[in-house]
Amino acid sequence: MSNLINGTTNLALAPTLQDKQRLFVHCQPIQPQDATAELLAGLAQPPRSIAPKFFYDSHGAQLFDRITQLPEYYLTRVERQVFVEHSADMAAAIGMNRILIEPGSGSSEKVELLLDTLQPSAYVAIDITESHLLRAAKRLVGRYPWLQVHAVCADYSDGIDLPQELPDAPRIVFFPGSTIGNFEPAAARDFLGHMRQACGNDGALLIGVDQPKHPRILNAAYNDSEEITASFNLNILNHVNVLADGDFNVANFRHLAYFDSIQSRIEMHLESLCAQTVTLAGETFDIAPGERIHTENSYKYSDEAFHSLAEEAGFRHHTTWKDPQNWFSVHLLDAV
Repeated sequence: MSNLINGTTNLALAPTLQDKQRLFVHCQPIQPQDATAELLAGLAQPPRSIAPKFFYDSHGAQLFDRITQLPEYYLTRVERQVFVEHSADMAAAIGMNRILIEPGSGSSEKVELLLDTLQPSAYVAIDITESHLLRAAKRLVGRYPWLQVHAVCADYSDGIDLPQELPDAPRIVFFPGSTIGNFEPAAARDFLGHMRQACGNDGALLIGVDQPKHPRILNAAYNDSEEITASFNLNILNHVNVLADGDFNVANFRHLAYFDSIQSRIEMHLESLCAQTVTLAGETFDIAPGERIHTENSYKYSDEAFHSLAEEAGFRHHTTWKDPQNWFSVHLLDAV
């Protein structure tokens, strides 16, 4: 990664002197012009779209943490069950003292289910939201006095750039939460290829994948009764306004999420409630009543479909763990 900056940029989050010896911060913030260009391109194409990575400003990250605690949102709860019940088996299959790399680490809560059993030589947390990333990194170095933490603030969607200061040890990439389902299948294969490169020749990937299930369960998970997911979806417009000098009015849109059984995916959209003209970075967009902005997909993969995708990216299936209802799967894949 180019232009690495060691040390935090927020004094309120700064670690103690003792912790500094184990906490390394590497910042590669998104360039505003790159974000603006991507946003304009997405809104100009039919159908209009905004990439899901733009959900995660500071408020969006907080809203997502609330989503993971909702009763309808089974994914986090069921995935946690898989890790709690099988962490010892996972550690035995993976081995200790690896470098543990987590793209999209967020609050780094899930990795804590594995740290004690895996005892990695270093943990690399990669996330796009700097405040969330640094807060989690500080918590981990305080909670695990033996752990070396590298906090990398970067957009990992186009590739995974790792710090040069990492120990010389086999690598395990950790990608929980079914985030792989947010990519289109071709893009998912490409990103699996990025993770294959990050693994190295003797590395492995531990990845969470949401399984197909009854549409009633899936639709409820993305349309919760407290409307936290709706707030999360709508907040992307507030973030876009800040990033690219926009004037989206959140009140002029509604959250829309549904399961497409043919594509085997949840789709999330923002639907316009009226005829409106929106300005972004000096460009105007006329949006008709009922017109939608596509913000996210969440593909649900069978074991066979996912293993085929992973093999195309250079992985070989090792072991799969599931919850008793077969709602969620965690796959260990070897780099080949």
